Amino acid sequence: MEGLQDQRIVRGMTRQLDARRKRLDAGERPLGWKVGFGAPASLAKFGLSRPLVGFLLQSGRVDSDGAVRLKGWTKPAIEPEIAVYIGRDLDGDASVDEARAAIAALGPALELADVDKPPEDVETILAGNIFQRHVVLGPASSAHAGAKLAGLTGRVFRRGVEVQSTAELEANTGRIVDIVCHVARVLAGLGEQLRAGEIIIAGSVVAPLIIEPADDSFAFALEPIGRAEVRIAQA
Repeated sequence: MEGLQDQRIVRGMTRQLDARRKRLDAGERPLGWKVGFGAPASLAKFGLSRPLVGFLLQSGRVDSDGAVRLKGWTKPAIEPEIAVYIGRDLDGDASVDEARAAIAALGPALELADVDKPPEDVETILAGNIFQRHVVLGPASSAHAGAKLAGLTGRVFRRGVEVQSTAELEANTGRIVDIVCHVARVLAGLGEQLRAGEIIIAGSVVAPLIIEPADDSFAFALEPIGRAEVRIAQA
């Protein structure tokens, strides 16, 4: 199966999903999935054809405009992403049309990661769940079901000031519908399934931002849908 012929991915995903099952068995609840290292430069650096896949749990979700405390973090970063809401189960052999039909809504998201080890080894990155720590979700819009991006613009705010904007929302990540197909294939190849009610955060629409000591807030507005916001507590 595509994406699982690379033994680095097989080994890393096996370790990652084992850790996920242990957390679910301990009472945590699933939220969905994430992709990472899908920008063209990252794919080239690691010799990948598709992004890496990680998992999200409800315990890592932060309410929009909630606060995240960074005490003990090594190298915190934040990524403005599009959250893809899955409306029906998808098998690993789902077509692009089936994947598009399964996308029930889109919305803004912010992912917080802690790059606590140099990102050099694919297996280690996957086993550590691609540095995932928290996700902040904004409102979701069913008007953009099927990954319809026409009319959407992403605007990134740092300390209340706009620092980046883009209407090319798939330029840094690849097509959202292809990401959904890819996640479904990878999960199926490892005995899991992409299920209705889950979300996928589809990768940073701009280069990730390293969180600095002066930072007190970030927001990602996916206009006209709305925004995801987070406050930063350094201590």
